[in-house]
Amino acid sequence: MTNSHEPISLHTLLGTYPNTSSLKNGKVQSPIVTFDFADVKVANTGFKPLVRELKFDVAELAIVTYLQAKAYGKPYVLIPAVVVGRGQHHTIVYNPQRGRIAPSDLKGLRVGLRAYTQTTGAWIRGILEEDYGVDFTGVEWITFEEPHVAEYRDPHWVERAPADKELLQMLLEGELDAGIFANGVPDSRLTTLIPDAEVASHKWAECHGGAPINHMVVIRESIARTRPDVVKEVYRLLLESKEQAGRTDTTALRFGVEPNRRSLEIIIGYAVQQKLIPRRIEVDELFDDTTRLLGY
Repeated sequence: MTNSHEPISLHTLLGTYPNTSSLKNGKVQSPIVTFDFADVKVANTGFKPLVRELKFDVAELAIVTYLQAKAYGKPYVLIPAVVVGRGQHHTIVYNPQRGRIAPSDLKGLRVGLRAYTQTTGAWIRGILEEDYGVDFTGVEWITFEEPHVAEYRDPHWVERAPADKELLQMLLEGELDAGIFANGVPDSRLTTLIPDAEVASHKWAECHGGAPINHMVVIRESIARTRPDVVKEVYRLLLESKEQAGRTDTTALRFGVEPNRRSLEIIIGYAVQQKLIPRRIEVDELFDDTTRLLGY
């Protein structure tokens, strides 16, 4: 094992949010850990090189991408720190000018989304099935990007859009009946498919132990194995940066295994059901002996 407290620099993928800004601008610092932040404007553009090239030492990563990475043996371990979490009900939209539809109308309709493996899509499909009775295998899912994890293959109910098409364009022109957008309604002509989406999101969070997880933090297994002090310090810095942000949604940006266990169990269940991972993974498998104890 490397000497404890020996300084280390970590090549890091981390978006800039209120809860991470103090870490990224240097207000939160460490005597043993420095971060070499990747120059990316949107964190998800780094997810593919993370899971295919093992490019980063520490990274923000969408939870479904991490579940797939774990299933296919990528050498990263989860740190129980949520950096992006939010309600999902507002992310599926449609064009009411082409006729009103409700979740119960989705069977046989065409729904576009960036990728079938997109975490937002996994949450929405699960929520639609559990709370609105939608059989997601009866929907035509139209995608525009390949999965981040190279080993994964989309199931047969997923279709790739033509290369010259765009999601918003197809939705506005009626080639799609609905679309999933991570940041919600992208055009004033569109509206949410789920009625009173904001209210529905709050109710869901109250019933399920907090808002759905989008992105958590992972660290290279070799670092976690040889430098538990570094893992603990990264966790401390992330938590301190969140606390310096002041008011944040504590039901979304949860730290520690137990506060996140229920949400992780739900998304693992959705991932199995939706054929996103080949087997059920237990929550405790996502962590190692060091990360499992963080927050205690």
